[in-house]
Amino acid sequence: MKSLFIDCNDQLAPVWQRVVRGDDPPIDVNGTAFTPAELPRLLQGYDICIDDHSYLPTALAAQCDALKHVVFLGTGAASYMNVEELAAHGIRVHTIKGYGDTAVAEHAIALMLACCRDVARMDREIRSGIWITREGMQLAGKTLGVIGLGGIGREVVRIGRGLGMQVLAWNRTARPGEALVGLEEVLERSDVISLHLVLNDETRGFLGPAQVARMKPGVVLINTARAALVDETALIDALRSGRIGHAGLDVFYAEPLARDHPLAAMQNVTLTAHAGFRTLEASMTLLRRAIDIVRGIAGQASLPEHAGAGSV
Repeated sequence: MKSLFIDCNDQLAPVWQRVVRGDDPPIDVNGTAFTPAELPRLLQGYDICIDDHSYLPTALAAQCDALKHVVFLGTGAASYMNVEELAAHGIRVHTIKGYGDTAVAEHAIALMLACCRDVARMDREIRSGIWITREGMQLAGKTLGVIGLGGIGREVVRIGRGLGMQVLAWNRTARPGEALVGLEEVLERSDVISLHLVLNDETRGFLGPAQVARMKPGVVLINTARAALVDETALIDALRSGRIGHAGLDVFYAEPLARDHPLAAMQNVTLTAHAGFRTLEASMTLLRRAIDIVRGIAGQASLPEHAGAGSV
């Protein structure tokens, strides 16, 4: 089976070289920029596509003559492709979990600290010749609300407690051994709220106008999960009114964020470029697991027809 890493950028290329082994299945690597319309040409003859956050429209994927598997580098494939529609065309999407739990949790905490001390704004002002000592919020003794207790959320809980914060946690399902509270309590009592839910039909727009209205005035909202978990209009309105005092955002409805987007002009928003999972350690784990998925697919394809094909 032929495999192509479709969008290996300059940052990932040296990491890729570090994790590839001599006995790995052959995987071609494309480091040249392309438009979505070029996907059928680029993937012609390839059975497997490794995708690092490139959009894969169903209509174009369906034109890729040999494509049967997409290995998405992360968990949020639904933000870049319609997994169900691809499946209907015989294309299976594989995602990779747990590779960057610590990296993303640390980034969420970094955004929280930056927001609470207005770090980015003071940096911008000093560079432009303005010297203003801005008052921040001390986190010790404050309440951190964590929404979603997967691997990342649990790491945020651990670090938050280490900072001396009281932690309230809510999850969509019960977590044995975890003291959970109701969502309304998290919204109403938290000084900082950090989102760590997966994006699907049930969580899209999870924080809408009604939920935002329940938040403590001046709350700090951190989103390193998926932008579509939060109603964007409600977010912008709350930032303008002060209901949300500051937002730390690593994810956006459209990436890269447009320069003229309202969020880009707000002083009470700290922005990062979907970088929460980007550490060397996490990237090495991620790429190694992607290669192992390709190995598993290739191995199943090489089995005698009567042996059947198991899932990867």
